Amino acid sequence: MPKTRREFLRSGAGLTMGVMGMAVAAHSSERPTGKLPQPAPAGQEATTPAAAAPDERPNVQVPKMKFGGVEIGRLVLGCNPINGTSHFNATYNGLMREWFTGERACATMHRAVSYGINAFQHSNGGHCPQYWKQFQADGGQMHLIAGDQSQDDPVAAVKDLKPHAFHRQGEVVDVAFRTGKMDDVREWCKRVRDTGTMVGVATHKPEVIALIEEQGWDIDYFCGCVYNRTRTEDEWRKVLNGELMEMTREIYVQSDPPRMYKVMRQTPKPCFAFKILAAGRVAPDQVEQAFRNAFSSIKPIDGVWVGMFPKDSDQIRQNAEIVHRILTAV
Repeated sequence: MPKTRREFLRSGAGLTMGVMGMAVAAHSSERPTGKLPQPAPAGQEATTPAAAAPDERPNVQVPKMKFGGVEIGRLVLGCNPINGTSHFNATYNGLMREWFTGERACATMHRAVSYGINAFQHSNGGHCPQYWKQFQADGGQMHLIAGDQSQDDPVAAVKDLKPHAFHRQGEVVDVAFRTGKMDDVREWCKRVRDTGTMVGVATHKPEVIALIEEQGWDIDYFCGCVYNRTRTEDEWRKVLNGELMEMTREIYVQSDPPRMYKVMRQTPKPCFAFKILAAGRVAPDQVEQAFRNAFSSIKPIDGVWVGMFPKDSDQIRQNAEIVHRILTAV
């Protein structure tokens, strides 16, 4: 491994194609999909769209990756829509919170499992803890990859959630990086390591991964937002030639993803890329290309998190089919 952060960030050639010919996942024993009940006009009964209706296990299954002794789909179900976090605006947040009742959240998880999406990226905020427990009570089984943004005892959280893997949340990590308090993050990781649970670090900044690799932290995985949305206003002015856009926390520039993908390729640890669709900003006709860019830019041992909001279309099936098509291509 490169000895300095600068060498780490500069090393490696340009984007290279990973080996994608993984076999279709074997039959899963998890519960089959539930239906996704849809809101109905006044005076009419609720209906389920045909695309979301089948209860049988689909033929398409998301290919798997090894992760800490288990096999999980390389497409992981993200929690932001379920939590009502759109990364757009308050109006869209409210729409997500209104639509995602406990029933619909559980049905979304069950349906994801039916397509081989057998891991869930959990957050300890919003409705996520409540809906996760409801899913488990409903017989649901997924591997839990949990993020912690609280200041509470991580050991207590591990005992409560029993996650397969537990990481420090990216917003918290990025603040620590900016303020010179990464030792606090490292200490958090040590406490989780002592529980025997897989431990990781999430970030929006490629420099964080480079620093951790340079210092040789004892962690198992990274989670990287491919858009660096936690820049300060001064940093954004440098990027935008002195200008500032509205909502500086939600700026997505197209030159960011290659930088994050580069450090993900350079670390031997498994990585999860997230916000590969720029929190829904990628145009519908460019979604498959964004998936292709992601999987061709990361390692075969890496995966992606994608939040899904199946209110108006069956995004679970659509995304599973795209990932299956990319990763099983000869």
